[in-house]
Amino acid sequence: MIEASELTKRYGRTTAVDRLTFTVRPGHVTGFLGPNGSGKSTTLRLILGLNAPDGGHVTVGGRVFATRRRGLRQVGALLDAGAVHGGRSARDHLAALARSNGLPVRRVAEVLAEVGLENVARNRIGGFSLGMKQRLGVAAALLGDPPVLVFDEPFNGLDVAGIAWIRGLFRRLAAEGRTVFVSSHLMSEMAQSADRLVVIARGALLADESVEEFAARGSGDSAGLENVFMELTADRLDYLAGDAK
Repeated sequence: MIEASELTKRYGRTTAVDRLTFTVRPGHVTGFLGPNGSGKSTTLRLILGLNAPDGGHVTVGGRVFATRRRGLRQVGALLDAGAVHGGRSARDHLAALARSNGLPVRRVAEVLAEVGLENVARNRIGGFSLGMKQRLGVAAALLGDPPVLVFDEPFNGLDVAGIAWIRGLFRRLAAEGRTVFVSSHLMSEMAQSADRLVVIARGALLADESVEEFAARGSGDSAGLENVFMELTADRLDYLAGDAK
């Protein structure tokens, strides 16, 4: 479980995350939805202890994640598929992560097979397409068999078959009782992938509810979901504009 309470992060005069409170529970695929620049990636970095909050707090499994040793056993995360050493092979990249987290090396072959990269395990990552790097990032997230998984824009670079595969993976992980938190700026994708939604704009919470509850605000179809999302986002921006005057 991920629990954020009044979570706040500022960069100078800019408030990237604004008193954000939400809970991500196990057994569901929870979509983290917001337009580009809304504070999603900053929030994920706060969850993982990569940035320190200026206010409030966030815990994973009841503890601040930065206090945990061998973090891949607790949380698997894909934040930036391109942030890997292009000169290493896929196998060597995962093997290094396994060693640093005290994980058995056999897990490397297992997760490469899980994401469909077993045939390119010895290839250098620098030659991978974005979709292949996304799959490798998913493999790294799964390496420690963690109860909590966090993915930032995981659909980028995937073809139609890849998107269907990753949706199925998220569903399976949630069905196993894991906490699955998936960030995206695409309402259409979240409508097909998530059970629940945490929706933000300009760092502030707009909604924390099931997809069905969110859909009930509009016509209920995918276009209606998109309209609700756009209206909530516009309302938030109008509020901020009025507050600044």
